[in-house]
Amino acid sequence: MDEGNLAVQEKSYSTLKIEEQVIYSEYLERDVIVDIYLPGKLDLTKEIDLLLINDGQDLRTMDFAAIVDSLIFLGHIHPIIFAGIHCGADRMNEYGTACSTDYKGRGAKAGLYNKFILDELLPFIKTACNVSLFKEKAFAGFSLGGLSAIDMGWNHSEEFSKVGVFSGSLWWRRRGYEDEGYDWDKDRLMHLQVQKGTYRPSLKFFFECGCLDETADRNNNGVIDSIEDTIDLIEDLKTLGYQHDQIHYMQLEDGEHNIETWARALPAFLKWGWARDPV
Repeated sequence: MDEGNLAVQEKSYSTLKIEEQVIYSEYLERDVIVDIYLPGKLDLTKEIDLLLINDGQDLRTMDFAAIVDSLIFLGHIHPIIFAGIHCGADRMNEYGTACSTDYKGRGAKAGLYNKFILDELLPFIKTACNVSLFKEKAFAGFSLGGLSAIDMGWNHSEEFSKVGVFSGSLWWRRRGYEDEGYDWDKDRLMHLQVQKGTYRPSLKFFFECGCLDETADRNNNGVIDSIEDTIDLIEDLKTLGYQHDQIHYMQLEDGEHNIETWARALPAFLKWGWARDPV
């Protein structure tokens, strides 16, 4: 990598090198900070995997590097390249579903964000890491960043094979709850895309929810909305043909909608996606 364009974090880890890159996006018309977590033992002459993560600034807060460093050092996961994409000031518009804005007009730049990922960021990472081809690519995110990740994975399954959604904003809807004719089966935008979609056999999903993610329970059935939205989406995926081994659901009884909870859930996600075979 070009050391002239890097701001290397000071903290050292036994298996990782962490580098901050800045890429200017023509689509988003702003600089985007991307933290690249590059395992030192990675053989760049072989095909390797890449995991993109939205809200990359949160990875710094949770010390994602320490989580990954431990998992690699203990041999629990394969070394792969991780890229934490920092959000911008217009996060509510850049994240969302590219097919449509929500009922308040949010997510207006989601299509541009997707173009940034595909046309600008992926080629940039290949060049920065001196990788000609990634074996597999995955996308993950938290809250609204999780919605953005699954929207990207679902609509570009030719690029991504795994998706991780932590406390995903799967409530994202085209009409408000109080609007006349609102139907949660037809108005939640991610659910609607899956219901109208087709089975993509190469794509696998990891979902995490916390029982304390929120208190809202729109239908008063004793299940908070974030869990119900996630379970409903899983059922929609199963209706298309997805099997148990293609979907993993993790529910934390004391999990909240915060960075601490997502940090606790990440090791399970990483082992699910990149577990090292026993020797």
